[in-house]
Amino acid sequence: MIVVLAVAYIGCQKKESRYKTEEPDGYWSEDIEMPEYAPKNYICYLTDSDISVDGVLDETSWQKAPWTDPFQDIRGDGHPQPLYETKAKMLWDENYFYVAARLEEPHVHGKITKRDAVIFRDNDFEVFIDPDGDTHLYYEFEMNALNTIWDLMLVKPYRDGGPPIDALDTRGIQSAVYVNGTLNDSSDEDSCWCIEIAFPLEVLAEFNKNRKPADGAQWRINFSRVQWHTNVTEGQYRKRKNPETGESLPEENWVWSPQGVVDMHRPETWGFVQFSDIPAGAGTVDFEFKPHENIKWALRNVYFAQRKYYSEFGEYTGDVSLLARVGFIADNLPYPVNIQKGWGTYDIRMKTDHGTWFINNEGRTWSGE
Repeated sequence: MIVVLAVAYIGCQKKESRYKTEEPDGYWSEDIEMPEYAPKNYICYLTDSDISVDGVLDETSWQKAPWTDPFQDIRGDGHPQPLYETKAKMLWDENYFYVAARLEEPHVHGKITKRDAVIFRDNDFEVFIDPDGDTHLYYEFEMNALNTIWDLMLVKPYRDGGPPIDALDTRGIQSAVYVNGTLNDSSDEDSCWCIEIAFPLEVLAEFNKNRKPADGAQWRINFSRVQWHTNVTEGQYRKRKNPETGESLPEENWVWSPQGVVDMHRPETWGFVQFSDIPAGAGTVDFEFKPHENIKWALRNVYFAQRKYYSEFGEYTGDVSLLARVGFIADNLPYPVNIQKGWGTYDIRMKTDHGTWFINNEGRTWSGE
């Protein structure tokens, strides 16, 4: 589902000018409801021992790596808590980025066995990775309890035209599932299923100008769990139906970092993963929020306002003050912006104390430094 909403801004260090706001919702008039911008963060420590990808997280490095916060509803706070707990952890070495997760589940089941099928039609676990954080050219991975996988690349988010590239077949990827219980057996009750994935850094570097992670590097990452409502009928798991429409009930979407809306393809709200060269368990390091991320978020709000303006007036504007027509408060931007408007396109530039930053009509952000 693609939903276009403007979202809140977290304040950053400001110049002494009229372009400033200390309020997290200071970009929009009060009559516009906006989801909270609250990306999670995680320190990914180094593994100093070999990882056997078997779904059993018994290596010392896994035991010492911290869990993420439990997943929550994709929309964030104020929505129902997930029925079953999900949490993940991460590690890395010179060759792989490792992801593990534990999914509490009393009835572990799956049907899809064909690679690159639409895996989320089963209960599944999903990984989204945008190494350079520009919201374009990012990686998606899905797997079910049968260890059937779907790996694909998005040139752009669906809201900006996509498209997805299915025929990716990640070179050297490893994945495994361990079921604490019995798979596809409705006669008993299970405990959980655990997943383990090794993503080759050589492949992920292709999404990041051929750069592998280093100490202190930050990637934008998120995880999602799709959970369908099911009943057991004659020993088979079947999706519950809406009695009025006959259609399957909507799935639950539980995520690590809340998206604010039911749409995983909003990379700007994914979590931050910061890599550390400290081995897991040998020490800790604090997460460092980089000031330019607030600049990118300010520009993202202008992008949302331009989309809203286009939907109402049939064109983009080259005058940021005109975005007031759709409820945007341009005076609260941390720095002035310059809009270069073309035929159905635009580039927006913001010169700041943290470099010169841009966003275009397709939502891609980048630095001019």
